[in-house]
Order: sequence, then structure tokens, then C-alpha cells
Amino acid sequence: MADRYIQLSQGHLNLFSLCPRKFQHAYLEQLGSAVSLEQYAQQQWGTRFHQLMQQRELGLPIELLVQADVQLDRCLTAFLQAAPDILTLDPDRPAQRFRQSEHQRSLTANRYLLVVVYDLLIADRYNAQILDWKTYARPRNQRWLEDNWQTRLYPFVLAETSPYAPEQISMTYWFVQSQAESCDRVPEPQCLRFPYHTAAHEKTRHDLNGLLSQLSNYLERYQDAKEPLPQIEESQGHCLTCPFARRCQRQYSPHPKTANLVSDPTAEDTAFPDLADIAEVVL
Repeated sequence: MADRYIQLSQGHLNLFSLCPRKFQHAYLEQLGSAVSLEQYAQQQWGTRFHQLMQQRELGLPIELLVQADVQLDRCLTAFLQAAPDILTLDPDRPAQRFRQSEHQRSLTANRYLLVVVYDLLIADRYNAQILDWKTYARPRNQRWLEDNWQTRLYPFVLAETSPYAPEQISMTYWFVQSQAESCDRVPEPQCLRFPYHTAAHEKTRHDLNGLLSQLSNYLERYQDAKEPLPQIEESQGHCLTCPFARRCQRQYSPHPKTANLVSDPTAEDTAFPDLADIAEVVL
């Protein structure tokens, strides 16, 4: 690893922040974990929704996708009603307006390559909007999402790799399944918008440098002395639902719905709906 950049996403940062030992098992050792059939179905549906939105943005046919999935059709219809200003494709928009689905950017930081994927990026001369589709319910605790590394890293990378000042950037989550609870009325918009600013940008820079420095120290000992990354205190309660708890000799209490499991060797983490466990969808 020392001879090349180590690629990190927001999911990796969340995972390392949550538990370095879990990061070791999932990312360094590439150990697979298990997901319930319910979680697997949710992940598959999320992938289909992102594919739908990307094809629609590219002007490709989407009829076969929505015809095969009634829920997908309902969610798209409700989403279009809730956010016509951002989702309605207008051929008369100014040519200088930038709009791209699944837009990827990267930023090097020491030995790391930080990679972000925006579900939709809309920008003009004055502002840039990062939009992200979430296929789970809107969280009740907004602060939980505000502190998440996705909310912090996405605008940070854009500010560092573009002419936009932090104050010109915003990050908005749309919780698409919340849109289609009723076919009898136009649903209320279900979104959370986080404006960005210079103070938040500098705090993210400070916290990111500290986190990556800590990771570098752990990796050096892991590679040179085979020293495992630290565990978190069991009293925090995260071990109860962690798929690696037994490997760490910790108590484990799986959810009753995980009786039927599907192996997912590529998952960074699978304890839904923690954002640390939900990677960017790259199509």
C-alpha cells in the first residue's frame, strides 16, 4: 500500500471513524459479511433507482425499468412532483449551466485518494448543487446526517477541485421512498439541504487531516508489526449488531430478520441504515 495511493470514499471514512478494527476487517482484509434478504432487496432496489435516474438524466429510455417495478414508477412520479425545479429537463436552459449524473471527483491528500460520486451535480456561474438520492427513510435526527462524512466530504472535495467558494456550494439529500406513501395526493418534499460555508470547510480540513494522520499511524503499525487496528469500547453498543463481533470476541445480537442471510463479499459494511454502511452507488 505504501507505493500507491490508498483510495477512500465517504463510506470508508465513516467506517474508520466508527471503529478502526471494523475498518481493518472490511477494507484491509476484505472480509465479507452477511446481509439479510430484506437488506439485500433494499440494496438492489437502490441500485435500480440510481440506474433509473441516470438513464433519465442521459435521455435514455426508462419505460422498461418502471414497467417492471411498480414501486419504482410510483417513487419516480412522486419525486418529479416534489422537485420539478431540479428534475424537469428544460432544453432552454443556458448552455453554460453544468448538469451531470454520477459525477465523480477525486482529491489527493498525502498518501490517500479521496473519491466522491455525486448522484447529480448542477452548477452555473454562481452556485453548485450536489444532490444525493437516498432509498431509505429520512432520519429524524438531522444532526446525525450533518456530521456524517458524506455530508462533509462531498462539498469539501468540490470546493477544493473547482472555482466555487464554500458559500456557493450546497448538499441536498432526497429521500425518494418517502415520496410515494400515497397515490391519492402529491407528497410533500422529503429532503434535507445543507448549505456550505468557509468555517465548515476549514473544520472539515482539520478533522480530515487528523483522521488520515491517525489512519496512517495505524496502517504503519499494521503493516510493519502486524498490529491490529484498535477496537472501540464495547460499552458504545456498536458491537451488538456488528457482523465481525465474534471475530473480535465481542457480544453479538443479530436482528431477528437476519435469520436468512445472503453473503455480500463486496460490501464495505452492512448494518443498515448507518450511513457508514452505505457506499456510493457507481453505475
